[in-house]
Amino acid sequence: MTVAPPWALLAELTHGCPLRCAYCSNPVELISRSEELNTGQWVGVLRQAADLGVVQTHLSGGEPLLRRDLADIVAAADTAGLYTQLVTSGVGLHERRLAELKDAGLRCVQLSVQHADPITSELIAGARSFAAKERAAKLVRAAGLPLGLNVVLHRANIDALDDLIALGLAWGADRVELANTQFYGWALRNRASLLPTREQVEHARQAVARRRESLGRAMELVWVAADYLDGTAKPCMGGWGAVSLTVAPDGTVLPCPAAASLPGLDPPNAKDYQLAWIWRESHAFNAYRGEAWMQEPCRGCVLRTTDFGGCRCQAHALTGDAARTDPVCRHAPDHGLVRDLVAAPYAADTARAAAPVAAPAYREGGT
Repeated sequence: MTVAPPWALLAELTHGCPLRCAYCSNPVELISRSEELNTGQWVGVLRQAADLGVVQTHLSGGEPLLRRDLADIVAAADTAGLYTQLVTSGVGLHERRLAELKDAGLRCVQLSVQHADPITSELIAGARSFAAKERAAKLVRAAGLPLGLNVVLHRANIDALDDLIALGLAWGADRVELANTQFYGWALRNRASLLPTREQVEHARQAVARRRESLGRAMELVWVAADYLDGTAKPCMGGWGAVSLTVAPDGTVLPCPAAASLPGLDPPNAKDYQLAWIWRESHAFNAYRGEAWMQEPCRGCVLRTTDFGGCRCQAHALTGDAARTDPVCRHAPDHGLVRDLVAAPYAADTARAAAPVAAPAYREGGT
């Protein structure tokens, strides 16, 4: 099979984070700061990514601002010709730091937001952070950089969608991504407390449509579907090993951020192999590439070229078999598993849902 080059790289610089969000999709077993790639290793990864065909990189975490060498990493990406976006909580972003990053070549900032109400926002984040986020938004706009807000939607904030959109306008955001929780890592562990009702999701969907019409081009609204409730499988990363790759803090290279959970994948590490070989030849990137691995009903489904069989990590999380049809699909043999989960929030007393377990926060100095 001829493999087209990727165009995007998610560089997870650290799992360290000052927040403790229960919806975090990072692995439950976080990579320690001592195992992170050093500056030189990240420089090499970024250069190889550009040589492979990547044109855009998202510098993420955890909280990438915990890396003291972040400006050096941004400069390396810029030198390699990569468009660089910082994905941040905003905690720790001050004027001098942002100026340093902009001078190094930073092109865009995506800021996470938990709620429009400061108190509720900090309850969800598990840390005092709202003022830092508001300050970060002002700094980004003052620096002339594009600003995006990312809101992970769940039972505790989806009813405040109109207020969240208004917050985006007040903070001068160019784009607000309203992303229904993807159930991996900590979010999977906390699914019972995060999953909204069908009515909540439908009201939110209608609110997005209404606000898109009223906003016009003033601000872009992106809706990331609640696939558990939609009954439609999401296209897994644009196809497994098709358009992007993820490098974890320790250098493990993955077809998607959640793929470390899959047994037998044996993902290679950038410390041991070149990205070009990993992308084209490794078992991890070829395991679910194309259609040969598909079982029925995916193999004969007309949607297989648009949803690519759904999410492999979700199929494994729900069935124990990564090659099964993603159970969120209404045509999947295992769809009853999701149907039962979706019915759970309709129980007589939703307040009895399990209390969320907060992801751990750790703040040691960066490398």
